Amino acid sequence: MKFISWNVNGIRACLQKGFTDFFLCEDADFFCLQETKLQAGQIELDLPGYQQYWNYAQKKGYSGTAIFARTEPISVVLGIGVAELDDEGRVITLEYPDFYLVTCYTPNAQRELARIGHRMKWEKAFAEYVTALDEKKSVIICGDLNVAHKEIDLKNPSTNRGNAGFSDEERACFSSLLESGFTDTFRYLHPDETGAYTWWSYMFNARQNNAGWRIDYFLVSNRIAEKIRQAPIFKDIMGSDHCPVGLELDL
Repeated sequence: MKFISWNVNGIRACLQKGFTDFFLCEDADFFCLQETKLQAGQIELDLPGYQQYWNYAQKKGYSGTAIFARTEPISVVLGIGVAELDDEGRVITLEYPDFYLVTCYTPNAQRELARIGHRMKWEKAFAEYVTALDEKKSVIICGDLNVAHKEIDLKNPSTNRGNAGFSDEERACFSSLLESGFTDTFRYLHPDETGAYTWWSYMFNARQNNAGWRIDYFLVSNRIAEKIRQAPIFKDIMGSDHCPVGLELDL
């Protein structure tokens, strides 16, 4: 079973930069998007063979997620069930007989950690949400989780220590989530690989110089970690400041 996740930083813009070619080429069972940046009715995507599920932010042109799935789910849930955290369209959960698929666009803590309080509320609520799902059946989590977990996960850890996405608080929350029963699929297969990034700033030729961060993930319940076959990072796919990431599971 093949999964793709991509923070497209605006699906309408990404469609002009090769999105459809990549979508068709990969032929995934599930294709998850973050930061779609649109409202209901602003786009019509013709994706034969796929069911489309969207979660829109109340604020126009902001945040938002989507999942395109070949197989119709048992149920669809938008958000995590916390009203104050569910107005930005950040989570979609599809339920299948053997697993839940959760796509997530985690809030950015922002410059000088201006939104760290909100981020910590999110981290607690999201962890509670996915661990409750995990008690019922296996969970696959994907998306832009807006944190580089370890120093190996970004080019310049020393100069970024304490910045949004590499603060002690955010990294500790990610560690705690893994410890609650989840596996970082890329690191499961590539524990020591350096230079593996999924996001690059538009400034200072960061992508050309591969001065990036790995902040886009697939996590799975520990009990299905042995079913991980591939966890690619599609670093050469343009169209966004993030590149897509993938997962192949024997499910």
